Amino acid sequence: MKIAALQMVSGPDLTSNLNTAHQLLEQAAQLGAELAVLPEYFCHMGHRDTDKLALAETPGHGPIQAMLRQAAKDLGLWVVGGTLPLATPDPQHVSNTTLVYDPDGECVARYDKIHLFRFDNGRERYDESAVLVRGHEPVTFALTPREGPAIRVGLSVCYDLRFPELYRLLAADLLLVPAAFTYTTGQAHWEVLLRARAVENQAYVLASAQGGEHPNGRRTWGHSMVVDPWGQVLASQAQGNGVVVAELTHAQLTLTRRNLPALQHRVF
Repeated sequence: MKIAALQMVSGPDLTSNLNTAHQLLEQAAQLGAELAVLPEYFCHMGHRDTDKLALAETPGHGPIQAMLRQAAKDLGLWVVGGTLPLATPDPQHVSNTTLVYDPDGECVARYDKIHLFRFDNGRERYDESAVLVRGHEPVTFALTPREGPAIRVGLSVCYDLRFPELYRLLAADLLLVPAAFTYTTGQAHWEVLLRARAVENQAYVLASAQGGEHPNGRRTWGHSMVVDPWGQVLASQAQGNGVVVAELTHAQLTLTRRNLPALQHRVF
């Protein structure tokens, strides 16, 4: 089946971001994709980290979830909603949450980002824990394509990429990584980490990124891509809004794992 990574350059205007996201979902459907994945923070990248608190939704309610749900149903797509802010008991913190919708518009999975990014090189400083509450549970879901057997899909977000033990627990055929990697860290580590996760788990990796100059002054690396189980980049886009489409085949997955049965050789 065809799978699509959607790349955006989100800003502080929720309506504008949702419109762009919907247009990209439409493009993915037109290109024949069955699964489309939006980037982290696709719905909002504000001028301050605390801006996202005002947009927090409760499960099943709100304009962000409504758009994702309706787009999945109207387009007949599996839609993975990058991340959006969901309310927590603490009004000063939200969860950074991925929601998955099937082609009937039903929400079939929720993943709260487990690892929260912190970085300070003296010029750039980020600390997601100031406004985010981390998740605790790895999440997978079963996706049945129009043709062929079901596949196991593992969810992760951005900074999770640096923690290979999470992906071992997921034990998935397809690993999803919606992200907003900074230009600095992305230039150094993005592709090598994605290809490493693909190779060591003998799985496809689909990474949808923020990619460009944002109104808040932040610069993100982009380079959304799809990587096959042998670590080869099948398709990518450097910067700007766009749709990256590649084909996932069960035969390639099976062949890779049969020829090099590394997953069966694990000792620890």
